[in-house]
Amino acid sequence: MPQMFKTWQTKSAKDVSLGTLITFITGVFLWLIYGIYLQSLPIILANAVTLVFNLIILWLKIKYR
Repeated sequence: MPQMFKTWQTKSAKDVSLGTLITFITGVFLWLIYGIYLQSLPIILANAVTLVFNLIILWLKIKYR
C-alpha cells in the first residue's frame, strides 16, 4: 500500500520495474487460484487484496509513463 500511495501522490512510477511487477502479479494470481482450489479463505483473501493493490500500481505505472 505505501508504494501505491506514493506512486499516486507523486504521479511518478519510475521506481517501479514493469517486469518485476508483472512477474509478481502473475505469482499472486497463481496463489489466488491455488487458494480457490484448496477453498482456503486466508489464502484467497490475502492474495485477492495483494492482487488488487498491485493491479492498481500497474495501472498507475502505465498511466504515468
